[in-house]
Amino acid sequence: MTKTMICLLCPNGCHLTAEADGGTLRRCAGNGCPRGEDYARTELLHPVRNLATTVAVAGGALPLCPVRLTAPIPRERLLEAAAALHRCRLRAPVAAGQVVLADVLGLGVDAVATRAVPAQGDG
Repeated sequence: MTKTMICLLCPNGCHLTAEADGGTLRRCAGNGCPRGEDYARTELLHPVRNLATTVAVAGGALPLCPVRLTAPIPRERLLEAAAALHRCRLRAPVAAGQVVLADVLGLGVDAVATRAVPAQGDG
């Protein structure tokens, strides 16, 4: 399987052409640094993504709290993780760094709040 892609690991945005066969990266061309080969290997053999979204907050100064995963998860589970977070409801106050959903989908990754949301009236 041959795939072309743009590496996202550094600002260079190298145009990569990578070939994998039997679960092994056989060839990678176009990378300006060694990280490009690592990116191509991951994208071809086991693509992962991080997720940032918002979760509803009851009684908060803000109606939503931004959250993110603590590590990337398999790309094919991304929508499932987003749906799990959509079902979450927080109660204010929420602290930055607070675990919103532990062990998302049993993947060993937590969803954490990235901003504090005080209770309504607490300013």
